[in-house]
Amino acid sequence: MTTMSVRTGHGSATHAGLRGRANEDSYLAAAPVFVVADGMGGHEAGARASAAAVAEFERFVGATEVSNRDVRAAIEQARRNIDALATGERAAGTTLTGVVLTRVGAAGYWLALNIGDSRTYRWARGRLEQISVDHSVVQELVDSGRMDAETAARHARRNEITRALGAGSTGHADFWMLPAEPGDRILVCSDGLSTELDDDRIARILDEEAEPQDAAQRLVHEALLHGGRDNVTVIVVDAHGDGDGGDDDDVYDTVPSERSDDADTDTRPRAAAAGGRT
Repeated sequence: MTTMSVRTGHGSATHAGLRGRANEDSYLAAAPVFVVADGMGGHEAGARASAAAVAEFERFVGATEVSNRDVRAAIEQARRNIDALATGERAAGTTLTGVVLTRVGAAGYWLALNIGDSRTYRWARGRLEQISVDHSVVQELVDSGRMDAETAARHARRNEITRALGAGSTGHADFWMLPAEPGDRILVCSDGLSTELDDDRIARILDEEAEPQDAAQRLVHEALLHGGRDNVTVIVVDAHGDGDGGDDDDVYDTVPSERSDDADTDTRPRAAAAGGRT
């Protein structure tokens, strides 16, 4: 399909991981919306929370224009719906990250959004850039200069998040606006990918796999080969110019397919593990 002079092709894959857990990830990959949510609060509650988050974005599928206000409203409605799922002592919650292709005037833009520690990256001109910033205990330590990134990647509290939709959190999502240029490749993923593969490995795969579906499936496959200790979900989105011969978005349907040591790697809110509340 053609959207604001930028055509997109995409691929997607998900897997429950190798520990016999239910898959609490949910995702939506249908232009102009590409989002991933990683649920928490127990298998059923987590799955329901992540599904509720992405469901609020289904109304935008096929839209020629989606505003920042529309996206913010969807996130806040998702929060209300997820809060209503809470039962017993453990509240349902989820991360949410991704991009919505929108426009400013006649120009196409990626409206990137994030709450939690799922991630959105951009691969462009041979360089991988993490667009989102993790809302996590260890990221706060890195930002304050009390921990380096290498230590943070191995820290026992690396899966504790400081913002979420639901799970007792009132933290807000972050937003970024980035020009959508032909040659951009957007990666949206749950932390089941980023805790198993470092950025160099992710970048190499994005560089080597020309087709977005092949890239998404290989990323999930390699996350499993490197431990597969958590649910892993990946969306890869390519931006094409109007005349560059790229495939239309409809070619790449959403495709389900079937991590950091031995410690529990499930995403969880800081409130549940450290007595704080976001």
